[in-house]
Amino acid sequence: MSIIFRLDRVMADRKVPLNELARRIGLTDSNLSILKTGKARALRVSTLNALCRELGCQPGDLLEYVPGEPQEDFDD
Repeated sequence: MSIIFRLDRVMADRKVPLNELARRIGLTDSNLSILKTGKARALRVSTLNALCRELGCQPGDLLEYVPGEPQEDFDD
């Protein structure tokens, strides 16, 4: 996949547990876990905004572009 989600790294740097962050941004633990493990297929801008607000970071801290072929195509 060309976009790598670095939520796990940012959470570890700030010592924020998954269940606490999920509660603060209004997601279930399982949905936040999907983002943390990089298995998400999409990310809402409102969720990205909430993550940045609660973690005190910029979107670029959470997302990284790695050149290469994407693993999955998006549906039209």
